[in-house]
Order: sequence, then C-alpha cells, then structure tokens
Amino acid sequence: MAEQQTAASLPPQGQDLIYALDIGTRSIIGLLGTRVGDRMCVQAMETRLHTQRVMVDGQIEDIAQVAAAVREVTARLEEEAGCHLERACVAAAGRALRTEQGHSVLEQSAPEPVGQSVIAQLEAAAVADAEETLRSGREDPQRMLLVGYTATRYLLDGYPMVNLLDHTGKNLEADVVATFLPGGVIDSLYAVMRQAHLEVESLTLEPIAALNAAIPAKLRLLNLCMVDIGAGTSDIAVCRDGSVVGYTMATVAGDEITEALMQAYLVDFDTAEELKAKLAAGGSLEFTDVLGLPQTQTAEDVAAVVAPAADRLAEEIANEILSVNGSAPSAVFLAGGGSKLPGLRERVATALGMDPKRVAVAGNHFQNTVYSDTLELNDPAYTTPLGIAASAGLGLISDSCQVLLNGSPAKLFRSGSLTAMELLMMNGYTYTDLLGRSGKPLTVKIDGQPRVFHGDPSLPAQLQINGKDAGPTAVVHAGDHVDFTPATPGADRRMTAGELIKLLHTPSITVNGTVPGPEDLIPPGAVIVKTGRPVKPAPAEAPAPVRAAAWTGTLNGKPFSLPGKADGAPYYMMDLLEPSGMDFEHVERPVTLRLNGQPCGFQQVLKNGDLAEIVCEDEMGKT
Repeated sequence: MAEQQTAASLPPQGQDLIYALDIGTRSIIGLLGTRVGDRMCVQAMETRLHTQRVMVDGQIEDIAQVAAAVREVTARLEEEAGCHLERACVAAAGRALRTEQGHSVLEQSAPEPVGQSVIAQLEAAAVADAEETLRSGREDPQRMLLVGYTATRYLLDGYPMVNLLDHTGKNLEADVVATFLPGGVIDSLYAVMRQAHLEVESLTLEPIAALNAAIPAKLRLLNLCMVDIGAGTSDIAVCRDGSVVGYTMATVAGDEITEALMQAYLVDFDTAEELKAKLAAGGSLEFTDVLGLPQTQTAEDVAAVVAPAADRLAEEIANEILSVNGSAPSAVFLAGGGSKLPGLRERVATALGMDPKRVAVAGNHFQNTVYSDTLELNDPAYTTPLGIAASAGLGLISDSCQVLLNGSPAKLFRSGSLTAMELLMMNGYTYTDLLGRSGKPLTVKIDGQPRVFHGDPSLPAQLQINGKDAGPTAVVHAGDHVDFTPATPGADRRMTAGELIKLLHTPSITVNGTVPGPEDLIPPGAVIVKTGRPVKPAPAEAPAPVRAAAWTGTLNGKPFSLPGKADGAPYYMMDLLEPSGMDFEHVERPVTLRLNGQPCGFQQVLKNGDLAEIVCEDEMGKT
C-alpha cells in the first residue's frame, strides 16, 4: 500500500521516457532512456538477482515472485527518475523458441520466369510443412506462434540456387527453417506485467533485441550472426540483406560451464558462478568447497577443467548457426554473460571454420545505438536490455500495441512490412482458418462403379482492415484495426441407407453384403449392390419458372451467370467460391480474389459485367 501511495504522489511517466525491462533466468535488469537524435541515452539502470528458482531456462515459473521482483526494480528506478513508471518495453524469451525444417515443391505448367509471388507461395508451403512437423511431434496441446522463417535452399529443375527470382524453370523446391514460440510464454509474460501494474508498451523477441544492440542496421546488409549466451540456452539471430532472416537457439549455455566447475571442485552453484566470472582476470582463485575446505587453483587449471564443456558449447552454437544460416556467416557477435568465458570466441571460430578475427564479443558497437553520460554500457551482459530500449525507442520493431486484431493488441515479432496472412499466423491462425475446408466426401462403389457424394462447402472467412474487406496479401500498417472471423469447415457428407435407396430409385440395397436398416449410415468405401426391381421415378413436377439472372459477368475468364436469389439479396464474391472449381479439400496456399483487376474481399458485392477471379496465388502468377 505504501508503495502504491508513493507511486501515486509522483508525476506520470513522460511519453518520451522508455522503460526497458529484461526478465532473465538469473536476474531482472531495468533501464530508463530517452531518444537523443538517432541514439538512445540511458539515464538509469537497476539489476535485481533472483533469490529463488522462479525461472527455468528463461521461462517464468513463479509469476507472483517474478512480478514482485519487477515491482522492486520499478520502484528503484522511479526513485531515481522521480516519476511513476506506467509502461514498460519487454522481450519474450528466445529460449522457448522451437525451430523446424520445412520443404515444398511447386511445378509450373511450363518453364517460365519465377516471380516474387511464386517464391512467396513456395516458401509459404514450406512453412506450412514445418508447422505440420511441429504439430505431429508435440504431445502437449499448447499453441505455437510463428515468429519468422528463413529459406536455406532453393532448387530450380534440380540445380541449387541462391535466389530464384527471374530465373526460368519448371520444377521449384525450397527448404526453410521456421521458428515458433509457445503461446504460453507470451501469456505468462503479460501476467507478470499485470501483477506488476505495468502496461506492455512494446514486445519483441530477445534475440532480435540483442541483435538491435549488437549489430547496427548499416551492417545488416552483410550476413551476420548474433549469439546471446544466457544461463540456460543461447539465443541466435541471423541477419542478411538488411533484415533479420532467422532465429534459433542452442540448448547449452553458461550453466554448462558452471556445472562443470561444481562437479570438479565440489562447490555450490553460487561459488561456481564466482569462479567462472573470475576466470578472465587470471591469477589465483581462492574458494571454499561444500566440505568447508579452502582451495586455491590457478586460472589456467580452472580453464583446463572447463575446456570440454566449453568445446561442447562452441560446437552446439556452431551447429545451430549452420542449421539456420546454411553456411558460416560473414561474422559472429557473441553477447550475454556467457560470452565472457576465456577462449570461447576462438572455439566458436574453429567450430565454424572461420578466421577468429571474424568472431567478436559484442559491445564495440553499442555506442552506435545507445550511450550514457554516467554508466558504463559496454558489458556484453547488457546486450538484451540495451537492445529492448533501442528497439522501442528508435522504432526498430513493430510495436505490439500499434495493430489491433479483433479489438486486442496483436503480437508482432519482427520489423518491416507484413501481410494480413503473416499477422494472422503470428497470432496462432493458419491457412486453413482463412480458407476453410469442405466437408469430407462419401466415396462408395455402387454396382461396381465408384460414386462420390461431396461434403458441404466451407463458409468463407471474413477479413477486414479498418472496416474494409481485404485479402490475405494486403499489407498491414501501424495503427491498423484488423478484424478476422475464421472460415467455418463444411460438414462431412453423411447418408443413411434410406436416403441412398430413395436417391437410387431402387427398392433395396445391400451394403458390404448385408441388408441395412433405413436409418443405418453408409460407411465410407462401402460396396453397395442394388437389389429388386428398379422403382420408376415419380413424374417430375413442372419446373419452376426460371428467374432472370441476378448476376451476369466473367468468372476466371469465362462468361458466367447466377439466377436470382429467392429473397432478392445481392451476390457476393463468396458466392463464387464453389463455382470457381477450386478444390477446397486440398487448398493449402493463399487464395487471391480480384474484381475487375483489383484485390477484393469475400464480402465484395457483385455487379453485372464484373470480371471476377478466384485462384491460388501460383495460378494468378501464371496469368
């Protein structure tokens, strides 16, 4: 109560004051800064070590305890700044990232130049394959959010290619590494912020934040890699051609070294951490083991003890870099507290087959984005909090509060332009949610001939941006309001024996050799034989008068008409989905809707003479 009263007596947080909060496995670091020109000026920083095991490998275990620690850091910074902190910029733990490889194949009707839309479709199919692999390998039902992917290989008619754009070929292939984040990670982070009485001002991923601090934007045209070595895992981000193109993580990190020291010298965790921190200073290291016996070891001897663990760490980091980048990058930056381990830089270079001069410890480039008149900021342990501040303050990320999805802030994990489909995928939706799937057909054999009874078509999704119908490829901008209603799957085709008898105009049937009851359902794949004399169909009723066509136009290049609706209602683009002939049972790629050459949404009203197109993106790209 006293804490709240004190906060209430302070002036509110200014709009230009950035509060960056790094919630880590071992500690919480908070800092305050303001933008000065094209850099962030850090004015205050506070660190609070966890006194209990409230986080495991970067994941929040005890929400209440973590929230209490955040409130303590916040209170200290409020005292220094003389204002009440209401908003904070945070990062989701990259330690929870999951990566999967995906593969896709696309065959064009004839050898022709490959456009950007075809490449996007090829990559989207590979991402969908990675997502399917992820789902099939998980037993828990926790939803996974796509946060990014990178293409690692292209094939054009069997030949490896760096880029397919404008090359001519028929058979296209792509390999990607897609990255996913458990939705529960975001949920627990927001829960902590609510209990700490803080609004989430911006959200990014820890590896992106670290990269924004360690690697200036002007260097990202090069193929560079940033490795943030934490306690439980090592977060990895790769940039190329000016953008972040991939994320992954190594499952080993600083704790690997700490545990090696604990076992070798019979010391507790805290003592092992102190030994690890003092290695770089050299000389003699004095400590007391768990038996109470004093020991003295040289730094060289201690370094030799941890050498096997350091080798494993370097090899694991190198393997993950190669998996997401495809080859050794131009340079590697090591960040985080674990990067200070003597000899690790050289070990990583050796594991990657690189010149050691191309692997550096982060810190030299911090001054390009952040500085302080009172604090020393070059410590690589500060990479993530500095990156969070720079990401938010310098507009290097898409702010999670800038785009609303169905009335709530959307979760965005990267900068740059993104389409509505990418936005939906980052928030747990899939292509199936956009397109839906027709109900499963009922396939049987009747008197030896195959017969298919189709399921019901799906009810299309509804997608609007700022109140206007939009397609999945529409670009979403900061401040947009996106409303999305997923497609409703069509009902599977079910048929009773009585219904089938009536349809076949036969007195009776056998199903798989037995006589069914009239209410018995026909099983898929059933072998049906008509028995008895055929029933003469009843005389058809006089046909109803044909209404005048309510819409006459062109569908996918061919003249097409629709009769008037009984209620006199107009026709919409969604009414043309079934007549378009698209196999909605197997559609796995975005569908392009165009009316008179312009993109449109499912709810677009049709007018006589309109030219309508409903095709997959690859088909549209071929026209």
